[in-house]
Amino acid sequence: MITFNLPKGAARLIVLQRIELINPFLIKLRKFFGRYIFSNFITKYFLNSNLIAKKYHDVMLKEFSTIEKFIKIEDKSFLSIGGGMGGLELIINQTFKNNDYYFIERNYVSEKVKYGWGGMINEEGYNNLDLQKTFLKINEMNESQIKIFDYDNDNLPEKKFDVIISLLSLDYHYDFNIYVEYLKKVSKINTKIIFDTIRAEYFKKIFKNVEIIRSDEDTVHKSKRIICSQFLS
Repeated sequence: MITFNLPKGAARLIVLQRIELINPFLIKLRKFFGRYIFSNFITKYFLNSNLIAKKYHDVMLKEFSTIEKFIKIEDKSFLSIGGGMGGLELIINQTFKNNDYYFIERNYVSEKVKYGWGGMINEEGYNNLDLQKTFLKINEMNESQIKIFDYDNDNLPEKKFDVIISLLSLDYHYDFNIYVEYLKKVSKINTKIIFDTIRAEYFKKIFKNVEIIRSDEDTVHKSKRIICSQFLS
């Protein structure tokens, strides 16, 4: 697979989740008209879904390349927190078969999407869980592999996971401590937790094992992608 099958509705959500995927002209239109008109009208008529599908696939391949060596064949249960439509999990699924994927997401689009730091307040949302499930299924993930949980309305899964992934979400847009007690419940001693943060050193107080696997020094956030395991307490 060199691209994703991407319905128009899913493409419109993906460009809210990954604004860098749209071309410079659309970026200018978004700045001029604002997010509401952009997402409700401009993307409805001027967005090239096939182009977004290819760009999104390429970005997810690149993201996968940063974590691939840490995923083992015996890892069977994956938890995604704030992963958007699940493109990364689709790439993982193409390489490592017969896994179960759990997703924790918001099921709405905020009237005004903010891309900055929210601290202990995590209110931003830009997803539709029905569209997400459809997107995963038409890209060769079996329905039996997919478990999607609405952060606001569902009881979150309380099983032990092998891998927990939250790229550009947990401790990137909102504080890790929102989830810390939950993550302790669903982690084994060797569960791998992968996320992006600007304070990598801080997590050496939280986990026994912390490794920086990527540094983004040229971005506004200057974040580091880390893989952690074994809570200290």
